[in-house]
Amino acid sequence: MSDKDRRTYPVLLNLYMIYKWSVYYPVLVLSTLLFGMLATLLAFTVSVRLGSFLGGVVWARLLGYVTPIIVTVRGKENIDKKQSYVIVSNHLSHYDILVLYGWLGIDFKWVMKKELRKIPGLGIGCETIGHIFIDRSDHQAALASLEAAKATIVNGTSIIFFPEGTRQTGPQLGSFKKGAFRMAIDMKLPILPVTLIGTNKVLPAHSQDLFPGKITMIVHKPIETSQYSEETLPELIEQTRSTIASVIPA
Repeated sequence: MSDKDRRTYPVLLNLYMIYKWSVYYPVLVLSTLLFGMLATLLAFTVSVRLGSFLGGVVWARLLGYVTPIIVTVRGKENIDKKQSYVIVSNHLSHYDILVLYGWLGIDFKWVMKKELRKIPGLGIGCETIGHIFIDRSDHQAALASLEAAKATIVNGTSIIFFPEGTRQTGPQLGSFKKGAFRMAIDMKLPILPVTLIGTNKVLPAHSQDLFPGKITMIVHKPIETSQYSEETLPELIEQTRSTIASVIPA
């Protein structure tokens, strides 16, 4: 819902606030606990990928439908399901996670701050299916976590980064950190740039002002990294950043 809509339809806004607290948030809490436990169980008894699908894709789509959001995906033809990628996306909202999980259609691992491990259901589910918790306050420990994760980024399983490091309060991109790009070069994996548009209208950064809305996800053509090195890393970062920014509305 846009700022204009919120001013134009105050009655609908108030009704949605009732819905949000009486329906959406209870579903959020209960589904996170339930799907976290199911993901853990399936990862141990059947397969990690099945646990990831149920605990990630189904959970994310359920919350998307309950919000509700309408997601349009462009560029899915740029994805090779058998190829592993370093996925790089802009970061506007916590809803980025739901949209990528529910609608990207790739098995991937998140790089998550270690504090999320403490969230009931979510933390144990994410750990069991192989998401990567890092300690941002300890650079060496963070590097060790990423190094250990490399063994899982094979056979079509990818890894995803928000290289801005934090959610942006406006649509324009922040500066990109180097970690994702160094990993892509080191592992000889292509970068898959993704642009998200509209998630900040559904749930703005650093707020609980949730509203229904429309979201667009654009999957760009992969960027091969074989010709890049540590010396040309800034060029790879700039190419990726320019690609993601190219479709962000001014």
